[in-house]
Amino acid sequence: MRDQAEILRQKMLAADGALARSIAVVSGKGGVGKSNFSTNFAYALIAKKKKVVIVDMDIGMGNIHILLGQTPKYNLMDYLVGKEGIEATINETNEGLHFISGGSGLDQVVEWSDSMFENLIHAFEYLQKNYDFILFDMGAGATEKSIELIMAIDEVIVISTTEPTSITDAYSMMKFIVMKDPETTFYLVSNRVPKKQDGDESVLRLQFAMKKFLQKETKILGYLPEDAAVQKAVIAQRPYFLVYPNAAISKKLSLMTEVFTSVNAEQNEQQASNFIKKLKNIFVRGRE
Repeated sequence: MRDQAEILRQKMLAADGALARSIAVVSGKGGVGKSNFSTNFAYALIAKKKKVVIVDMDIGMGNIHILLGQTPKYNLMDYLVGKEGIEATINETNEGLHFISGGSGLDQVVEWSDSMFENLIHAFEYLQKNYDFILFDMGAGATEKSIELIMAIDEVIVISTTEPTSITDAYSMMKFIVMKDPETTFYLVSNRVPKKQDGDESVLRLQFAMKKFLQKETKILGYLPEDAAVQKAVIAQRPYFLVYPNAAISKKLSLMTEVFTSVNAEQNEQQASNFIKKLKNIFVRGRE
């Protein structure tokens, strides 16, 4: 596997172009539509001519493949332990979305061998060189190991609903991350919003709390309305952005994606260049 990894590295070094933006999609608790957001956000990016890969990091409960109606043959663990090359773990839908299932055992970071760690770095380097955006669909809530990965990732999109408990949980998670890394860039999204006023108020409350209690600036992406198209799409195992492009939620997501992709390109390039360096430092500390 070490020889294969070296070949992969040479292919990566030969590639030209800007590095991918890495994005963690997180939530303070489950049931807020995080994975559904990740999937449809990815397609909204593709609609803007971006090349996107989703890495499902919701270990043991990952459902990206279910939302896409796919049955992956290999997962990230198959690559890390040397069973397959990284290309074999990358699945592609008919519409051009690429995704990687996590498999099981990814939480055992401190027990990884040197070769597994090297393979992980090679994999992320490969993704950085071959995509415009890498979306990490994280498990709900915050764990020590998931926070370590989030600290290396360029940007974090936080999904909540208008429910008070969801807002509180989202704030608690961001606080936990800020305590570890005050420089983290946060974007706020309120999902499953019954009416516009509720959506506006919920993200503003989160933004205000972060500024007042943590002196941390956050960026509001907006809100996504409650929409019958979502449940229909989930049942059909198809993204609502594709099958219901004229639905209110699809139009809002398209506008939200436009805001996100318009962020300063020079800043993004600097953040992307630090991703692998930060990841190496974090995982080395975890294995000392």
